[in-house]
Amino acid sequence: MRRAIAALKYRQQPRLGWALGKGLAGAWLDHQLQLATPAKLLVIPIPLHPEKLQARGFNQAEIIARSFCRITNLPLCPHGLIRRRSTLAQANLSKGDRQQNLQGAFALGPDCSNQLPGQPVLLLDDIYTTGATARSAIATLRQAGIQVYGVAAAAISLSPHA
Repeated sequence: MRRAIAALKYRQQPRLGWALGKGLAGAWLDHQLQLATPAKLLVIPIPLHPEKLQARGFNQAEIIARSFCRITNLPLCPHGLIRRRSTLAQANLSKGDRQQNLQGAFALGPDCSNQLPGQPVLLLDDIYTTGATARSAIATLRQAGIQVYGVAAAAISLSPHA
């Protein structure tokens, strides 16, 4: 998984995002019967800052989310959040510095401007390491009165040093 995500993000292999989204959707559907999933759950991918998006050419979380939504039939809100300030790469930071790095990084995007507070969202990212990115995004959504059902990620880091 580490190599696949690195190739997706840093070696311009966006097609791997479709495969990761398909795998995540399969796991979601396998466990959906065990979960009390809201009927109108919206999927919001974690955004990249516009400068990083321009440099990379795509948002890996959005590609994974598009594939995930195509299979699960959940609606996608690709611009539910925006990254309003550029942040350092999380992979290069200590666990303690990650949360501070993301403080105030997110804002509601145009897809959430008319979002009803009662309609829950599922955040989707490529990898969940310490949870700093997810916590920052969740705080932004909750401040706007938007219920966050949970976070889905194509991979989770099991490293104790992450």
